[in-house]
Amino acid sequence: MKRLILFLVTIFVFVIAYVGYTKAHKIYPYLNQLTQEHVGVETDLQNKDQKKAHFVGAAKCKKCHKDKYKDWSHSGHPKMIRDWRKDPSALVADFTKLPKDANFKLEDSTYTIGGKFKQRYMIRKDFKGKEDYVLGNYQWNVQTGKWQKFKPWKYWYKSAYEHDNDKLPTSRACDGCHFTGFMSQEKRVDTGISCEACHGPASEHVKDPDSEVYKASLSDPVRQNEVCLQCHMRNRDKRLETQSMKEIYGDARDYPYGYEAGKSLAKYKMVAPFIMGHETKEFYANGAAKKNRTQGNEFVHSMKGRHGITCINCHNPHTLAPTAQHNSGNQLCMKCHGFGSPIGPHQKDLQSHTHHKADSKGSLCVECHMPKVGRHTGKSPITVRSHLFGFTTPAQTIKYKMPNETNACFACHKKDRDMKTLQNDLESWGMISWDKR
Repeated sequence: MKRLILFLVTIFVFVIAYVGYTKAHKIYPYLNQLTQEHVGVETDLQNKDQKKAHFVGAAKCKKCHKDKYKDWSHSGHPKMIRDWRKDPSALVADFTKLPKDANFKLEDSTYTIGGKFKQRYMIRKDFKGKEDYVLGNYQWNVQTGKWQKFKPWKYWYKSAYEHDNDKLPTSRACDGCHFTGFMSQEKRVDTGISCEACHGPASEHVKDPDSEVYKASLSDPVRQNEVCLQCHMRNRDKRLETQSMKEIYGDARDYPYGYEAGKSLAKYKMVAPFIMGHETKEFYANGAAKKNRTQGNEFVHSMKGRHGITCINCHNPHTLAPTAQHNSGNQLCMKCHGFGSPIGPHQKDLQSHTHHKADSKGSLCVECHMPKVGRHTGKSPITVRSHLFGFTTPAQTIKYKMPNETNACFACHKKDRDMKTLQNDLESWGMISWDKR
């Protein structure tokens, strides 16, 4: 009898374990990450050796990290700043159409900034005896194929600089994020975003491999994201917490000056102001972005951000894949989500979840949960995808006074459905709950 009872108990435990596994096996690989104790945003996570280190450049990393170096070198990060004379392929603009009132010619510029959505041009102009640059008064809009005027002082620091491109140095606006080494040590060690931008200065590590650089993947989820948020989150100069704009006039920074990977980002970055329910020049009232480079601002408000998901759970930190122009369909999302999974979707199949054919655009996760809400410039089309990951109904789009084009449903059905009809469709499908009214 004892053997029979033991056998039945064993079978019962096995069945329970099997059922549990089939329901939750997708999140098992992330349990360590999701259950890590948070150390708090004020804690410095750099090791002692790294605090005295300096930046050495990505070429020093190649010797020991060939595969990661190769992946990174083909990504978009090292291409953010390029010397077009050394790499003519960097140029994407048609300079034969440069407007006559442009204050520069191609040969006047040293570096290009960007090139995927827009491209700007850096012109050498030293300030106070130090190497520096200013930006031309026109930028090339890759998405429209046209030149458009560019006034960097029109952004949040418009009251901190003279309204003249030649008076706003890139050392205060761009270089912290776009040149590795400049953010904390004011040295343009690498053009673009290279290894040490995410791992911190590596001079001690190069001398002794046992002296570790910072590895964000070993930190708790909140701190893990900071290497991305240092640049992918709109901010204000941290000094504005205690000083007026007048007091930092001519020196306001558009990046967390002094920050290095592993340090406490909260001590160097003041996040762009936003209160849920209140629209600003950068965000709609529900937190959705109007502009680019706001992934972090949205993400910290999202369900994923609050529950321990991190940037590198979705983006390969070296290749950056998937990117805005090349996503992987539903494959990436279904790594964690799945029908029958505790984290859903909570329907029997994809069509039941989306009410669209399984092979249609309406059944792609990103189209509904990451709709295009923002622009790369004021004259660009709406192509910047949201990182809130929620679903904004037509009724909410109207409530928050968002353009109809930012609504996932309207973006596909603008020719055959109006917003009220689209809302009625959702309600008839039973897809409206208390938080979606």
